[in-house]
Amino acid sequence: MSGLLVVGDVVTDVVARHGTPLAPATDTAAAIRMLPGGAGANAACWAARAGWADVRMLGRVGTEAAEWHERALRRAGVRPMLVEDADAATATVIALVDASAERTFLTDSGAALRLSPGDWSDSFLDGVAHLHLSGYLFFAAPGRATALRALRAAREAGVPVSVDPASTGFLKQLGVDRFLADAEGAAVLFPNADEARLLTGCGEPEQAAGVLSRAFPLVAVTLGAAGALVAEAGSVTGRVAAPAVRAVDSTGAGDAFTGAFLAARLAGADPTTAAAAGCRAGAEAVTVVGGRPAEDTPGRAPGPRPLSPRP
Repeated sequence: MSGLLVVGDVVTDVVARHGTPLAPATDTAAAIRMLPGGAGANAACWAARAGWADVRMLGRVGTEAAEWHERALRRAGVRPMLVEDADAATATVIALVDASAERTFLTDSGAALRLSPGDWSDSFLDGVAHLHLSGYLFFAAPGRATALRALRAAREAGVPVSVDPASTGFLKQLGVDRFLADAEGAAVLFPNADEARLLTGCGEPEQAAGVLSRAFPLVAVTLGAAGALVAEAGSVTGRVAAPAVRAVDSTGAGDAFTGAFLAARLAGADPTTAAAAGCRAGAEAVTVVGGRPAEDTPGRAPGPRPLSPRP
């Protein structure tokens, strides 16, 4: 078995980079691009970028953009397993990126959270060595039921599972206890520092990582420009610095970390080495606009950069 199966969100990102603060009730100049995104799909693309040959992506998209997203995933080296939804549009995120490269999201989850248990088959795990679940699945009833079914099937098949908590805003709405109960049985958790604090009530990421690693065998906490730390069995076991880069957009940094970390682990790396690979990918991610690897990155197959979904 060698496959990495990612189940989660496929999103159309509208990235607006503004060099000055937003001006209420009037215009603010911005550079705006429409790009393929989504935490789950981004992580899959970064895993492929890291060299893992068999990466698969299961997600639900609106009919209006299905072909565009499928082409983008294939160009990135990911095998798309997209379910078309005729009744809901593809999820759309407006990412407001300021001069410091920090991003704020406005999210219309659309078809992404309508992924349902009927879209899942246990046969999807055939040839799969690892299952990764985007946390966005847990924030609506159909996606939550799908995530729980996939997690249960993977555990029964002996396939390890990882979960990305995804969003402090949505975690607060769902409830920390409910999320932790839903994610029980996952082998790896990928919170950022704010998510780790929220999930534990701890003030420091190191302390939060240790607490979380008593519930999940391996926890990798991303710290932004400060890098990442790894915790196992209640203690921090590794710390990794992030390469220094000039950031233009932080949208896909966490997804890049997740994808590269999983690719490294599947290739046999220990957790700290995998975290270093994740930090390198995250550093690369913040130097490009959007959440995916640049299509003109050396070593990647060339292909036209998508500009907009098909009408």
